[in-house]
Amino acid sequence: MKIYPSTESSCFTLEKDFFSHAIGVLGKITGFVFLVTCLLPFEILLAKDLPQTAGWIEEVMISPGNLRLQAKLDTGANSSSIHAENISSFTQKGETWVRFDLVNGEGKPVTLERKVHRTVKIKRHKQKSSERPVVLLGICVGDHLEKTEVNLSDRSNYKYPVLIGRMFLSGAFMVDPSSKHLLELSCRIETAAK
Repeated sequence: MKIYPSTESSCFTLEKDFFSHAIGVLGKITGFVFLVTCLLPFEILLAKDLPQTAGWIEEVMISPGNLRLQAKLDTGANSSSIHAENISSFTQKGETWVRFDLVNGEGKPVTLERKVHRTVKIKRHKQKSSERPVVLLGICVGDHLEKTEVNLSDRSNYKYPVLIGRMFLSGAFMVDPSSKHLLELSCRIETAAK
């Protein structure tokens, strides 16, 4: 700040220098406040909403049952599928349900009962079509937990008991076909698919 003898023009110079300095400081403070209050939360929200990168093979948790299984993440499949044994249907309160066994990582069966959400007809090349029951199960991949449609099928000829399709993956994951096991399970599974 410059100080001049008390004249009208020197007061103008003093005020001009003072206000220029004040506006400069205020501008820097305002810019910083804008950055902190507007841009940083936006960046945090944006990063949270970005799809996670997953490997083409991931460990998943299925609920109910809290089963940890290996899954193939397949962007070429629309729906998800799980290996189920001893599938039998029954009626409960006028609705169709299924009882089935899922095999846990130790090879022991875990029996579940779920309401049939719908049935799908599966057409295979040069084979007879088959119908499969579709149930709602909670699936956790990484920190993403979602109740989703899963068809029950015999996947005993496949290496992985669970196939995760686009209906589950869309918007939440990008699949890296050159990697496996990129995500660590971190869902609070007790809230899924009850």
